[in-house]
Amino acid sequence: METRDWAQKAVEKIEADFNRSADTHLIALPLPAYPGVQLYLKDESTHPTGSLKHRLARSLFLYALCNGWLNRDSTVVEASSGSTAVSEAYFARLIGLPFIAVMPKSTSPEKIAAIRFYGGDCHLIEDPMAVQQESQRLAAAKNGHFMDQFTYAERATDWRSNNNIAESIFRQMMREPHPVPRWIVCNCGTGGTAATIGRYLRYRGLASRVCATDPENSVFFDAHRSGDMGITLDASSRIEGIGRPRVERSFVPGVIDNMLKIPDLASIAAIHYLERALGRRCGGSTGTNFIGALALARRMHADGESGSIVMILCDGGERYRGTYYHDGWLAAQGFDLAQAVSGIAACAEGGHELPWTLAQSGAWPIR
Repeated sequence: METRDWAQKAVEKIEADFNRSADTHLIALPLPAYPGVQLYLKDESTHPTGSLKHRLARSLFLYALCNGWLNRDSTVVEASSGSTAVSEAYFARLIGLPFIAVMPKSTSPEKIAAIRFYGGDCHLIEDPMAVQQESQRLAAAKNGHFMDQFTYAERATDWRSNNNIAESIFRQMMREPHPVPRWIVCNCGTGGTAATIGRYLRYRGLASRVCATDPENSVFFDAHRSGDMGITLDASSRIEGIGRPRVERSFVPGVIDNMLKIPDLASIAAIHYLERALGRRCGGSTGTNFIGALALARRMHADGESGSIVMILCDGGERYRGTYYHDGWLAAQGFDLAQAVSGIAACAEGGHELPWTLAQSGAWPIR
């Protein structure tokens, strides 16, 4: 079989898999303290591989196949903190290719197990800042292909339509009281989701604004505020799946209207609050978004605005039993959750200020 014939059959397999899949849910979460402001959670944990990164992995494989970068003998290599690698292992198995994930040794055991379940190999390294360099070396040694999500996330996703996450959100919002959200809240792992949503809004002429949240030990916020895309850090994010020590090429600051810097304690406390509010566990990056959404809801209410906010629920909490939901890990980080969770509840249900002052970059200040 010629390479082009093989690639076409691979594309057909991925498209058939998509056709068998339902859309993800949009969950309405009441905020009693802010009447007239409705919060919705776009639940990306319901993808077959359990996270928002399922959309990205599908797009990356289609992009690589249609660019002629993959053939039947390719080994696919990816640099990841885990979530994208789980999804890429799924698609590699679907089209019959070996897959290797290069990840920090700190990656959760649950993610490592999921990658291996889908037939992938895990290449774990000590230095989180070296995952891309090591991926390039390994791909060259294996005569394989480095998928490079950090470069291609925003290029591989069709931001105009083609069932991207923005199109899905607006389709599901059509019958809501405020179908065009005032804000869409996401965070940056590669920057691809914010780029897709921001471009879609401009292409469709929609009035919604993008607010991107950023955890500690990440450069995206400072890059957005300063305009310096060369900023780097010598530390890695504790919130798996988001935050980077360097500005990735998929980060497009011009489509982000506002950014908020969220303390890690706030992110983790938020998912423990959401466990009570939703009856289920979420990953840490969802907590980062929830704090941002609460800050926006407070500002809208203070300004007498009515409207809707949509935030991304990135993945489920079952992958983080040994970290964000483990007393030993929380104690090792110096996190005392009880007071923090109470403060979030007081904000969401009683209208009080958040316990943290959030640094911001944008023209719409949070009070």
